[in-house]
Amino acid sequence: MIGDDLIARILREGERRADEVEVFYARGTSVSAEIKKGILGTAEESEAWSMAIRTVRDGRIGSSSTGDPDRWKECLEAALASGRLATPQQWGGFPKPAEMAGTASSSDPDIVVAIEDAAGMVDALLAGAAEHPVEVVGGSADLARSYIAVANTNGVAYGMDRTVAAVSLEAIREQSTGYEFDASPFRADIDARSVGEEAAALAARSLGGSEVATGRYDVVLSPVAAASILGQVILPALSGRNVKAGRSFLADKVGEQVFDETLSVYDDPFAPGLGSTAWDAEGTPTRRLVFVEQGVLRRFAYDLKTGYRYGEGSTGSAVRSGGDTPGIGFHNLFIDGPRVKEPGDERAVWIHDVVGAHTANPFSGDFSVEISNPFWIEGGDLVEPIRTAMFAGNAFEMLRAIGGLGNDARHVGRLTIPSIRLNNQQIIGK
Repeated sequence: MIGDDLIARILREGERRADEVEVFYARGTSVSAEIKKGILGTAEESEAWSMAIRTVRDGRIGSSSTGDPDRWKECLEAALASGRLATPQQWGGFPKPAEMAGTASSSDPDIVVAIEDAAGMVDALLAGAAEHPVEVVGGSADLARSYIAVANTNGVAYGMDRTVAAVSLEAIREQSTGYEFDASPFRADIDARSVGEEAAALAARSLGGSEVATGRYDVVLSPVAAASILGQVILPALSGRNVKAGRSFLADKVGEQVFDETLSVYDDPFAPGLGSTAWDAEGTPTRRLVFVEQGVLRRFAYDLKTGYRYGEGSTGSAVRSGGDTPGIGFHNLFIDGPRVKEPGDERAVWIHDVVGAHTANPFSGDFSVEISNPFWIEGGDLVEPIRTAMFAGNAFEMLRAIGGLGNDARHVGRLTIPSIRLNNQQIIGK
């Protein structure tokens, strides 16, 4: 392949001028079919190519990226130049070849990246939405196949295939809206008709909601709402870089009970999912990492740069997007625990999604968000819609004592999470 040949050439050239060189390479094809005014609108096919180069000399790390394979020499020169300006740091070297602890589950041979396949998924979305008296205002179906590789001058040369199938639909009925989505590496996981039907049902059933008075209520966060809030707070708190910089609420709490004793948080890179991989974005073998075990904090996540700087070593937690430099992240993160009682059995405010989660304070855990598609839930059923309101609180405090986890865990990006019942929470209404 042209990518493999080019990578080898860059490594040979770079090794003459630096102590170490790393190349991260990605190429892919994708199709996207969009819904416009309730029907299939535009459908586009595209190709992408990107490469990122890092060089190390005397502990100085340089980096550059390009989207043009013919400009690889300029990219290498730019990486070397940025390295000369970098501050030296403690550095133990790029990874060497190593045995993997497991295999990735991130590619589906049955996915066909073709416009007609994406258009068929759109038809299914619209068929599902037609089950309710709503207007479809947007949505899409996407299919993609990519190949990524990482190689370095220490002999690492890993490559893997990835696939993605994704759908979404937004519907409206008068002043009420509903939105649903799904994404997976596997086409069989995607039920486009159900996604369309669920989005339309949310719009139709949310119409004419009652006001809720400001006060404290039991709340049930759907997996989508829980992921929106906790993803903005918990993930940054587990980053070793934030911990060492004093920007994590969990710093200095290893071995302490930080969450409810029923909760565990772990990263399983070998589970089927969008982030499944046997090696991270720097070529370090991945492994299952337990960050919180039955409420007790066990560890943090590190990439090479942060691990070397603080004497911790990498946990195989480096991630990156396209030509970006690697950073600390997660592959398939699970927030999990035993299901003792359904969280929606007793009356509570059920929240499908939230708006404004990005404003949550990742250090303190404080948040204030607008809630979307709220209902009163009782006996496991959504019994009455509620007009929009605000939900405010502290993510770390609310996870210290939860009222139950649901049997409805779902993937939201790289996070897998069930619905969560929280008792005595602040709702700001009329």
